[in-house]
Amino acid sequence: MKLLLTSGGVTNASIREALTELLDKPIEESSALVVPTAQWGQPMCSAQTVWKTIADGWDAPGGLCGLGWKSIGVLELTALPSIDEERWTRWVRDADALLVDGGEASYLSHWIKQSGLGQLLPELQETVWLGVSAGSMALTPRVGREFLNWRPEQGDETLGLVDFSIFPHLDYPGWPDHTIEHAQRWARNIPGPAYALDDQSAIRVENTEVKLVSEGRWELLKT
Repeated sequence: MKLLLTSGGVTNASIREALTELLDKPIEESSALVVPTAQWGQPMCSAQTVWKTIADGWDAPGGLCGLGWKSIGVLELTALPSIDEERWTRWVRDADALLVDGGEASYLSHWIKQSGLGQLLPELQETVWLGVSAGSMALTPRVGREFLNWRPEQGDETLGLVDFSIFPHLDYPGWPDHTIEHAQRWARNIPGPAYALDDQSAIRVENTEVKLVSEGRWELLKT
């Protein structure tokens, strides 16, 4: 897959340009599936916040569904084990992008594996994974205990499809635990490369090449 791992979504022209380059065609000619699953594992989220993501109803900039896609559908991972596999895998293979929303990264990682989507990912060489917050963190090796809200006794290991970890929402207004000092403390317990990203920043991964895309602040906390 081609990855665009964001903290806050497509919040500026640089991240949008990176998305268009990964798609290799305009967003307006591309199809997408939004994956809201991570929200169900996060106590701060609700049925209303899931709807806001799907309906592009957030007041703050940083869209997923409202970017002007040619077509868009919903892929709810918790439902996939109950329906015919050939049915939903066709939807995924036909999509140009998966828009993977934030919430709880370990819950999302669990359902990526349980749903069967994880087994399909290696086949999706041209598909773009556009992650937001937990939707990005789920692909990393570890998220850190600070970000565990669902079954913390199971540990903080996630999918490990990339070799770095992400501390999202750096300097987010009103979130006192998202300062650079907190990010540095978090990184001490992360065994491997670790980045802190604000909501104007993203990490682009294509053919194992990692690039930072930012109109804000990011920090490489560990190499």
